[in-house]
This record gives sequence, structure tokens and C-alpha cells, in this order.
Amino acid sequence: MYLAHLVIENFRCFGEGDERFELPMRAGLTALVGENDSGKTAVIDAIRFALGTTDQDWYRIEDTDFHGEGTSVQIRFICKFEGLSERDKRAFIEYLTYGEQPGDDPVLIVNWTAKNTGEKRRGRPYRRVEAHSGKDGDGPTVAPEVRDLLRATYLRPLRDAEQALSAGRGSRLSQVLLHTAQVKEAGDSFDPDLGVKDTDPTTLNVLGIGDFANALLANQKGVGDARGKIDEHLEGLALSGDGIKSAINVSGTTASDDVRLRQLLEKLDLSLGGEGKLGLGSNNLLFMACEFLLLAQEDEGSKLLLIEEPEAHLHAQRQLRAMKFLQDQAKEKGIQIIVTTHSPNLASAIDLNNIVMIDNRHAYSMAEGQTKLESSDYRFLQRFLDVTKANLFFARGVVIVEGDAENILLPTLARLLGRDFTEHGVSIVNVGGVGLRRYARIFQRKDVKDEEKGKQLRIPVACVTDMDVMPDCAPVILGLVKQGDDWPPVDGKRRWRARRDIGDAAALTKHREGKVEKASGQCVKTFVSDEWTLEYDLALGPKDKKGNFKGGLAEDVFVAACLAGKDDAINNGTKDASKVETKAVEDFQGLKQSAAEGDCVASEALASHIYAKFVPNGVSKPIAAQYLAERLVARAKAGKLTVEEFRAYLPQYLVQAIEYVTPTREPETTLAGKVQADA
Repeated sequence: MYLAHLVIENFRCFGEGDERFELPMRAGLTALVGENDSGKTAVIDAIRFALGTTDQDWYRIEDTDFHGEGTSVQIRFICKFEGLSERDKRAFIEYLTYGEQPGDDPVLIVNWTAKNTGEKRRGRPYRRVEAHSGKDGDGPTVAPEVRDLLRATYLRPLRDAEQALSAGRGSRLSQVLLHTAQVKEAGDSFDPDLGVKDTDPTTLNVLGIGDFANALLANQKGVGDARGKIDEHLEGLALSGDGIKSAINVSGTTASDDVRLRQLLEKLDLSLGGEGKLGLGSNNLLFMACEFLLLAQEDEGSKLLLIEEPEAHLHAQRQLRAMKFLQDQAKEKGIQIIVTTHSPNLASAIDLNNIVMIDNRHAYSMAEGQTKLESSDYRFLQRFLDVTKANLFFARGVVIVEGDAENILLPTLARLLGRDFTEHGVSIVNVGGVGLRRYARIFQRKDVKDEEKGKQLRIPVACVTDMDVMPDCAPVILGLVKQGDDWPPVDGKRRWRARRDIGDAAALTKHREGKVEKASGQCVKTFVSDEWTLEYDLALGPKDKKGNFKGGLAEDVFVAACLAGKDDAINNGTKDASKVETKAVEDFQGLKQSAAEGDCVASEALASHIYAKFVPNGVSKPIAAQYLAERLVARAKAGKLTVEEFRAYLPQYLVQAIEYVTPTREPETTLAGKVQADA
């Protein structure tokens, strides 16, 4: 059996009605991801309250647990278990809920409530806590011994594994071993009639070893001699004929077997072997291994493990190994595992079907059938959703780009616009030119319309892509065709397209809309480059109200390209960056003059000449993006660039994409102070 559905009402950040929280889960592993304070811990705590935990910890409902700062009257959790085995059905027979159809499998539903009664007991508010079965909580009260079968194993965040595995009263190790079949069943009992001399202690069980040790202690020569001395003194103190004798017994031998076994097990420590004291990470792995020993042998009731932040104290490679182990255990041993994580490392290693995003107090399952992802998308993302991309699960906004240049440059552009991605919790996902729409569909819910805002995953996602249509003058400038020659036919061999291949303005608009429609929908928007590509559009700049290009960052892009072309020489010290930059500025002025003399629009020709430095087999776009970012930041530090001036230089699609994923705020009047402070 497994916990298939959880409902939370009036608990902490979750309200009731439309604001109540519902979490569908699958058998096996469920990973809850999302930013801080989204409600992940509240979900785990709700399960702990409703079902209890194997460590037998007792939890008290506080005022802050009630939604609305304590104004709610009743907290309610509904836990629905499905997949019951025949043994489970017998164990919970009087609590089962049957379906409307004769062939429907029965389910177990536990309704847990905590009500504010308004009373006080011993000076504290009294809350009436009840657990009933049935869909509406109208079934029998769930008995304590039945709830014991539903208890979950819980691993706290930032847990002290070493302390939990140390000897002591109520130690977690003793609790695990107490319920472990190997400890209870292995070995024989001690036979006092046989005596210690004729007993082989290696054949005894734990209780037998305890009884054997007690017999050895009671009959030890020194103890016996001491008892004889006591009897001698006692004889001198007693009256003649009293005949009283002393007896030395080991304390606790008359207690029940369960008590004596627990006391013996509480003497045990579990630690790691090896030289020196190992760290917190290794001890956490040992703690998990200990808990799995208990879970793996449960054959009745719930086999549910709750882990908050399994990545705690583990480095990246151990995180991946631990997650693989958890998924294997869930599959092979039938254990249900619910984890919360903030680790992109773990998120990248988890099957997308098992991930649930918690956002805006709602749960959004990534399972097939819940998103707009197709079956082929899941296979693709299973291969390519690595740790660098999995940060999208923890962001307040996401920008999906198709290249390293955009990945490097966009954070700087956003920062210079006064919309720092780091401050706004925005993640950039670089898909490397493939799968942009697949990643976008992660954030789109199936069977949800754009106007149904309440059902959408509200995280703004901006997909930034190129128009990929060059001006008609560019093929000659790039050397794709010679001046006056006929262009090759448009077919599979010719990968480039120019405006005249697409058609008139209406055809270009339709071409753009086609790109937008492929990935847009709900909170996902696609932003297509105004003209051609990132580098070209940066050099060209936006249009004014009359449709003329105002001039963008042409000189900056050209200088950055020249620096990128000499990057190796600059890094090994054979070229001086400042001299390369000075020469590039001079060359740009000459290029600007020659471009103005051509047959094309001067600004388009100039931008095409600048872009020609990148293709074919030209300078590195990512390296040029880095130089361009540094150049723009330097101008801002010098106080030579205001937000409004910079906005006027940028292509509008970049400005719109950045603004979409960041909250609106008043722009800075100058960039110099902010950039200097950040630096």
C-alpha cells in the first residue's frame, strides 16, 4: 500500500476551499521541489501529524500551525492509501472505503483533525485531536494499534546522525533493532538449568546473552566472596535461629522480555569503521542504511519514508549515489519515499515523473499526463536535464536560451537594466540549440487554458530564440554567395534564409508568430529576436517610431569580437588587451564608413559586417559575450551609461524577456553606483 493522495486544510500556509492543498503521489519515490517557504516542510509535517512516526516522537499543535495566524478553528489532513495487499485489507478491514463499482479496489482513508475548543488545560489551549476513517471522516475512529501500522519513518533536515545512532535511553538505533526480525529471531534462549559452564554463548539470542551475562555476573567469584562476607556479618547481627541469608541478583531480570530487550539494545552504538572520526556525510549514509534495514522487512501496513533534504552534508557525487539508491530501494523493496530537496544535483537525477513542484501553495506534478510534455519529451529530458538545467525547479523566474552567448550575456544585461536576476531569483537554462520547446512544456499544464490563471504554474518562463532571417545584403557580406550570382535554391542543403526567401512583411510576421506559438502558452512566453540573431540585433539596435534603426551597441559588439579573436594571445601575454581594443575602435570607424557606401541600408550592412566576424568559423560567440559584458559594466562604472540610455540601445525582445521574468520596479537613474557596489 502507498499514500496516493494528501489533502491539507487550514494548516500553516494552506487554507481551505480553493486554497486547500492537494498532493497526488505515485508509488515509489516522490520528490517535492520549490523555493524556500513554498510549503514543502508543511507537507512533510502534515503527514507526520496524521500518521505518526516510528521514532515515537510526540508533536504538539501550536497556534502558528493554524492557518491565518491562528484564526482557523480546525486543521484537517486527509490521507488516502491505495494499492492495498490482501494482508493490508485484512489488517484494516473495518476502516476500508469501497468504490461505487463492484470491481473497485478498496482504499484506506484517514481523516485527521485538530480543533480549537476554546478550553484551557493546565494553562495551555486544549485542541481535540481525532483520526477517523472514511471519505468524509464519518467512519470508525482509527485505533492506536492500527495507526501504529501507518507510522512513517522520518529523517529530519540537518539531522545529527551520530547522535541518533549512539547508545542511550530511547536511542533510534535501539528502536530500529527492536523491530528487526534478525535481532528477535536469531539464536536460542538461555537455559538456567544448563548453567553457564555448559552453555555456548555464540548460539544465544540477544535476550539469552543478557541472561547469560547476568548469570555470570551473579555467580562471579568476587561477587560470591563478597556475599559470603556479608552473610558472616549478617549472622552476627541476627538472632539465633533466624537463618537469614543474603542474595545478590542482577537488577531488571524480572521485567518483561520486551523491556529487557530494549534495555540491552540501548547499550549499543552504531558507528563507522576506519581510521579517525568520519564526517557528518558518512554518518548520514549510515543512518539511512540503518533505517532501510527496518523498512525493507515490513510486510504489513505502510512502508513510508520521509526525508527532508537527503543532500544534507553530502557532496555532489554522494548526492547522486544516494538518490540512485533511494530510487532503487523504492522500486525493488516496495518502499514509498517522499523527499524534499533544494539540490539541483538531486533534481537532475530524479525521474521527471516523480517530481512535484510546490508553487503558490499548490502542487504541480511533473508526471506524464499532467504536463504538456509528450512521451518523447520525457525520454529526451531524462537524457539532457542535467544539474545545470535542473535549477529551473527552484526559480521564481526562468529564462530558456539556446546558446552560451545568451547564457553569459543576459545576466549582465538584466543587471544593467536594474533587474538583477540573482535578486529576483531567476534561473537561466541553456539548452544548447536543441529542445527549447521541450523544456518550456515542463511549465505548462495539460488541459489548462491560458485564461485559467488559478490552475497554471505561475512561474514566468521566457524562451529567447533567434528569428534566423538575415537581411538580403547579408549573404554577400558573409560570403555565402558572390555579388551578382544567383542564390542556391531553398532546400535541405541550404541552411540559411534571407528576407526575400520568406516574403513580404506579412510573411515575416507569420514566420515570427509561428516561432512564438510553438512554445508559448499559460505562463510561458517566447521572445523572438527583432531581426536575425543576438549578436546582429545587438549591433543593429531597435527601431524608432518612424521605423528607422536608432543604432545599438555596434561598436561594443565589434570591439568584443576583436578581443575574442585575440583572446589566446591576450591570455598568454603576447598581446595587450588595451592596444587590441584601441585598434578595434579605429577599425570600427573605417568599417562604419565603408558600410555606409554600400547598396544596402547602412545600419543593416554595418551589423552584417560585424556579425561576419562570428561566422563561418569565426571568433567564439561566448568569449565575445564575456568581453562585451565586461565592456558594458566598465562603462556603467564610469557613470557613462544610464538605465534609460542602455534600454534605448537594446533590442526590444531582450528588454521584454528580462522584464517578464522580473518584477517591475523604479529604474535606477544611473548604473555607476549599483555596479560599483556589486563589484
